[in-house]
Amino acid sequence: MTMSLRPDREAMPYRDCVGIALFNATGKVFIGRRKMDENIEDTTEVLAPWQMPQGGIDKGEDPLRAALRELHEETSITNVSLLAEAPEWIYYDLPDEDLGIALKGRFRGQRQRWFAFAFTGDDSEIDVLAPGGGKHPAEFDAWRWESLTRMPTLIVPFKKDAYDKVVAAFADIPQRLAQS
Repeated sequence: MTMSLRPDREAMPYRDCVGIALFNATGKVFIGRRKMDENIEDTTEVLAPWQMPQGGIDKGEDPLRAALRELHEETSITNVSLLAEAPEWIYYDLPDEDLGIALKGRFRGQRQRWFAFAFTGDDSEIDVLAPGGGKHPAEFDAWRWESLTRMPTLIVPFKKDAYDKVVAAFADIPQRLAQS
């Protein structure tokens, strides 16, 4: 009889997290290319060349505050205005091979609260290489503005369904911004 060393997925919780869809004035969304760095806690992210900013919610922290904090910690951005919040939590599960390894080995995946913000600053504000004036470790090594609808094709496959839900939740925003 072979014993499985893989953790029981059903017994593991989801990690509470926020995701940020940051839109510029033309309706494009900010994406960052994940830095290849062994210090990033979610090792599965290294496989994802591009993603929108995201991060954990601290114990007792309000999700909106967490989103603003994470955005600043990853990009240096502070000049934003809230456009929308996704109507429900969006979940994704880690692939079997990453279970018990990624996300500090404690979680089956993430439960994400997504927010859409309008970027009201100038691109010169964005600093992914030394975010927060160097107070926070860089998680991205490059960034660009991209079409929201392309996002599900640019991330790791196991997050595709979650990103499809993000795109659906904020589908009207690019056109609204482009027309204003």
